[in-house]
Order: sequence, then structure tokens, then C-alpha cells
Amino acid sequence: MLRKTAGILLMALFTVLLFAGCTVTRTDASKKEEAKPPVKVEEPKKEEAPKITGERNTPTVAAAQKVGPAVVGITNRAYVRDVFNRMQLTERGTGSGVIYDKDGFIATNNHVVEGAEEIIVSLTDGRSVKGRVLGADAVTDLAVVKIDETDLPVVVFGDSDTLQVGEPAIAIGNPLGLEFRGSVTAGVISALNRSIELGERKFNLIQTDAAINPGNSGGALVNADGEVVGINSAKIALGGVEGIGFAIPVNTAKPILAELAKSGRVARPYLGAALVDKEIAARYGFEMDLHDGIFIVKIVPDSPASKAGIKAGDIIVSFKGAKVSKAVELRNLLTECRVGDKVDVVIIRNGAEQTVPVTLEEAPQKERQ
Repeated sequence: MLRKTAGILLMALFTVLLFAGCTVTRTDASKKEEAKPPVKVEEPKKEEAPKITGERNTPTVAAAQKVGPAVVGITNRAYVRDVFNRMQLTERGTGSGVIYDKDGFIATNNHVVEGAEEIIVSLTDGRSVKGRVLGADAVTDLAVVKIDETDLPVVVFGDSDTLQVGEPAIAIGNPLGLEFRGSVTAGVISALNRSIELGERKFNLIQTDAAINPGNSGGALVNADGEVVGINSAKIALGGVEGIGFAIPVNTAKPILAELAKSGRVARPYLGAALVDKEIAARYGFEMDLHDGIFIVKIVPDSPASKAGIKAGDIIVSFKGAKVSKAVELRNLLTECRVGDKVDVVIIRNGAEQTVPVTLEEAPQKERQ
């Protein structure tokens, strides 16, 4: 009986230990599962920016990136009568401009803003703001527009006197309207000091084969260093000819822009005489012996010529020490003078030469056109 009781106790103890061991095993396993580290989710790899080779990242690209933000669109709006004879403010045309001062001074062409009642300037950041014309000069086809914005991107003016024929040239502007804003065309400097005559005016210009179309007027001609060396002008162009564009040298433009911004006009001296040279006379069928000079048809009353005693019928053969035989030559010499200058004018009157000193005065408004 004692043995049987001991056997039952041993079996019970074994059973307890067996179940106890099982319980410990399950508890350890549970703890191990809880201790497992969280599953790591890998982040998607960022795409690397495409590499641009040196062959692609050319000086033209660098120049366009540097100057492009400062080239704006200019819309000329004026009042016109509609079919019902009502005055309507409508768009007359578009052109380009170059911001050259952070306070909102923009260089453009006179013919871009001529006759405008309202000027809208389209900036490269998408904004359109109203502008006003501070001054315009029909003689050089330059104008200054002002917008009331600050901290604007600006261009750097270069030295157009250092340009070389054959060096790269980049034109930036808005050809054919604002739909093509910021267009870049590239070529070379084709020639320097090209003399182009429009009417009785003579322009010394930069010639380039970079495409300059209507809408490019007032835009920038840029060198490979990203400097503006010219103000493009599509008005001064040869019709029906491709690959020939012109720009006003920036060294010519800078003092004019400064004067326009300051006083709204360019003070130019004038003589006050209506002139006819041999070419003009032949055009109208007249044969005249002008002694290689310029015939004076009419003298403007109270003009510098009138005050100096020059009369209609006199022939000018020399101005400021230089012989002249064409009216355009005399006008070009006048542009080199300043208001108040005293110059010697050699005339022929009744077959005899005489020297007449003339004090130049500022041209009236109508004479500046």
C-alpha cells in the first residue's frame, strides 16, 4: 500500500513538472516573438538629375541663362475707333525690352513705344505690370520705360568697342509676339560700324547673322560672356534679306538712355537750314552747280544759321573744318556737336567763300524727329 501511494505521488509530480515545463517553453517563445525588430521599409531612391556635358553647356547656354530673365515683353496699347466710331483701347504691337536697373528702368526701341497710350510690361516670372515712357528718341530709335518694381533681374552692359568680327553673338527677345517670348537665336558678329541710311538719318550699327525679327526690337544682343553689347532693332533691317540683322551699339546707347531717363529727351544742336545736295537735286530733276557743297533752300527764322547771317541761296562747303558735299554728312557732323558749341561754317555767296561762326542751339521738338 505504501509503495502504491508513493507511485501515485511520483506520477503526479512528474505530470506537474511536465506541464510546468511546457508552460515555460510557451512563455519564452511569446517573449521572443515580441522582441523581434520591426520590418524596415526601404525608401524609394531619388532619381539623379541628368548630367549635362560640357559640350552641351556652352557659352550660349550660359549667356541665355544670365541675360534671359532680364529681357521683357512690351505691349503698346492705344485708342482707336471701332466700326461703331467708339474709342477703344487696343493693342498696336509688341516688342522687347532690357531691364538695366533694379529700380525698373528698361531700354527699348522708340518705335516699340511710339504713340502708346498705355504700356504693359510682361516679366519673365509671369507678371504683367503697367509701365510708362520716361523718354524716347526717334533719331537713334531708343526709349526708356519705367515700371514701379524693385529687386528685378538686370543685365550687365559690355563694351561694344571691343567687339570682333566673327565672335559669337546671341539675340534674345520676343519675335512675332509674346507667344514666342524669351526666344534665343545665335550667330556671330558679322560686321562693325555698318552705316545704314534711313531717310536723312545715318546709323552706325552692329551687323549680325543672329535672327532678329519683328518683336525682337528692343531686345538684347549678347556676347559670349553674357554681357549686353547691343540693343536689337528690327526696324533697321533690309527687306527680303535673310541672315542680316542690326543692333545699336551699347556704347552709343548708354549716354542716350541716361539722358532720356533724366530729362525725357536728348538735347541736340541744330543749324536751322533746309538743305539740298547734288543727289537730292538730281532726284527731283534739277541740275545745279553746287561747287561740291550743299545748297541752302531755306533758313528757319530765329535759328542759329539765321542769327549768324547765313541766307537762303548760300552754299555750304565746309562745317567744323570738314568738307561736306552731302546733307547727311552735315547732319552727322552736327550729331558730334553739343548745344552751345561755336563752329565755323564756310559758305560760298556770290562766287566768294567766307567763314561764318555759328553758335549752335537746342533743336526744337519738331526738329528732333
